[in-house]
Amino acid sequence: MFLLLIHAGATLAMVGLIWFVQVVHYPLFDFAAERRFTRFAAEHQRRTSLVVVPLMIAEAGTALALLVAPPLGLGRGPLWLGLVLLAVIWLSTALLQVPLHRRLSRSRDGIAIRRLVASNWLRTTAWTARGVLALAMVAEAGS
Repeated sequence: MFLLLIHAGATLAMVGLIWFVQVVHYPLFDFAAERRFTRFAAEHQRRTSLVVVPLMIAEAGTALALLVAPPLGLGRGPLWLGLVLLAVIWLSTALLQVPLHRRLSRSRDGIAIRRLVASNWLRTTAWTARGVLALAMVAEAGS
């Protein structure tokens, strides 16, 4: 049960973070000063990684560990669904958001900013679903 709680904690932290990024942070890229935009974009990536990378690794690691050794009373179905959602998130990050961030670190690009905001809805939706799923798994395992 402890591993499940760590997993749910990492997932829920990412849910809160992704909503902040989606609603507040990414849209503010449009307001960053042109003359310092590339530095802003590079610092955004560096600082965000300090928070996001450990949480994403903890989330993925605990998801895999739970699949290998699920808590009593918890079926594997929700664990597999969670892994599929996690794969969507990681693929979206690698194939959509990271290339857009690289593009923005080279120059201010309004189209890339709009694509970043639009494409990030996929991660926001998937992480929100993972958050609901994590809470449901805690409730199921605890009953």
